[in-house]
Amino acid sequence: MGRYNGPVCRLCRREGMKLFLKGDRCNMAKCPIDTGRPAPGMHGARRSKPSDYSLQLREKQRLKRHFGMQDGQFKVFFQRALRRRGITGDYLLQMLEMRLDNLVYRLGFAPSRRAARQFVLHRHVLVNGRNANIPSMVLKAGDRVGVKDQKQSREAAKRWLDAAEGKTLCPWLGLDRMSFMGEILHIPAREEMVPLVNEQLIVELCSK
Repeated sequence: MGRYNGPVCRLCRREGMKLFLKGDRCNMAKCPIDTGRPAPGMHGARRSKPSDYSLQLREKQRLKRHFGMQDGQFKVFFQRALRRRGITGDYLLQMLEMRLDNLVYRLGFAPSRRAARQFVLHRHVLVNGRNANIPSMVLKAGDRVGVKDQKQSREAAKRWLDAAEGKTLCPWLGLDRMSFMGEILHIPAREEMVPLVNEQLIVELCSK
């Protein structure tokens, strides 16, 4: 599966909003969203009334890029959510939030989701005491995510935990900084997840 290796600020400019693809660095004064740079491309500064399809597509792209996913992988997650009874959009957001790479980022073991994905791939992470190196694995309530008891792993995690000290942790997560261990307290409800997108528009687009 391909990966986007270009400048991530370009993606934020295209979506017209901060996707926090660089973590805290997105809060710096030189962020192109804060400085008012237009969308990339020769027609980026042009403004026209978007169509319904354009609005739906932009919502999908924002969510997909926010979590660092490609179209094929996003489609798999959507099909899983579609097969469940209930509100498809809520299930989709819940599964994306419960991905291992996102949880490593939420717990503060990495400065961004891209860094969290690399942290997992390099086998620094344990899930319920076992090695885990699949960033896209979906966890469930009660699962515990920890950092290996190795010098290199703990030093990297401690650096970012110290940098994130004072920040509010998601209410559905618990964290023990001393043991480098986090726990999923419960499945997040819709109001506990950041309203980044209008998920109903994504469901309408992907259900066609």
